[in-house]
Amino acid sequence: MPSIAITGMQFGDEGKGKVTDFLAEKADLVVRYSGGNNAGHTVMTRGKKYKFHLIPSGAIRGKKCCIAAGVALDPRVLVSEIENIEKERAIKLVIDPRAHLVMPYHNQLDTAEEKGAGKNKIGTTGRGIGPCYADRAARIGFRFEELLNEKVFREKLAQVLPLKKKILENVYSVTLDAGVEDICKEYLALAEKLRGYCGDVSAEVNNAIKAGKTVLFEGAQGTFLDNDFGTYPFVTSSHPITGSIFTGVGIGASNAELGKVIGIAKAYTTRVGEGFFPTEVEGKPAEILRKRGSEFGTTTARPRRIGWLDIPMLKTSARLNGITEIALTKLDVLEVVDKIKVCVSYSCNGKTLKELPANTFDFQQCKPNYIEFDGFSAKAGMTKFEQLSESAQKYINFIEKETGLPIKFISIGPNREDTILR
Repeated sequence: MPSIAITGMQFGDEGKGKVTDFLAEKADLVVRYSGGNNAGHTVMTRGKKYKFHLIPSGAIRGKKCCIAAGVALDPRVLVSEIENIEKERAIKLVIDPRAHLVMPYHNQLDTAEEKGAGKNKIGTTGRGIGPCYADRAARIGFRFEELLNEKVFREKLAQVLPLKKKILENVYSVTLDAGVEDICKEYLALAEKLRGYCGDVSAEVNNAIKAGKTVLFEGAQGTFLDNDFGTYPFVTSSHPITGSIFTGVGIGASNAELGKVIGIAKAYTTRVGEGFFPTEVEGKPAEILRKRGSEFGTTTARPRRIGWLDIPMLKTSARLNGITEIALTKLDVLEVVDKIKVCVSYSCNGKTLKELPANTFDFQQCKPNYIEFDGFSAKAGMTKFEQLSESAQKYINFIEKETGLPIKFISIGPNREDTILR
């Protein structure tokens, strides 16, 4: 079975965790390739809820999991996740030594920068991911391999921490929370808990692919939070699109053998944080969908902004990611709506657009053009497409026609079992 990539087609929170968990049953290796613990994946099975921020969702299945070099790794969060999983089963995990660490001062910087931005704030999670990636680019970041070498870690921290202290105190008037010894005490203890998981993820994945094994690549966030192709500057600091599999994991494009690139799309659209959102719905309709869909962030518990399905967004995402099929999630949430809108194009500066414009300022001028569908029935317990109401089938068929992509996976409830395969 060829390898599979999973990526979010919208602003994240599309349900990638459930799809990863579902597909992991037949995978040999599950790999997280980008992002940090600012992403949260929730999996429900047999009424029990699991929340992941760094470990791939395939861990519930007992699969071998990898955290690749492209991930921003918070060792505090990771150890907590490992301990929670090990209450139920042993974990098989490989962490690439090149993955960069989220340090305590990154959290402080993240919060201070956001507060200092005032009305221009991005809406970050405050998890330190942006400052971590910034340090990586500035070549003063800490890699996982350095955490495992006490001498190197101490010496480098003594060099970097005074710089961070000056920035926090002189730019943001914030006192640094922890000194060198405080951080060393906490992080070196974490190092001993994580040391046994260190391994070359690039080699692990390449060898698995050459051996004909199935590798499942799990993305974080969504396409339009991509640092290059998202709604900049209201984006994340990494690259959620599938192209970052190659750089984040360390495999050649010709070696990946991606048989499928599955785009995960919610049956409507949500967004957390600031930024332009053309199909956003406000007031009572938004509250109804938010409550029905439990639309609160896995990482921050912030209420998500709600909007109608955006076909131009899906088309653009399909192009950027090379999507081969769609997994449509939370179809059941729309049951509470009598009339459902779908954006089929934008009106922008006298033109009709079928995809998102490349120019950010043009995008901010876009007005959605809608068509309307009747409400429908899509209940947990349905196992076949034909069991969905006629209007629900019409909704799905329309999305397929507009995007030119088959919808192979339909989620009609939070549990693993609440799934229709086509």
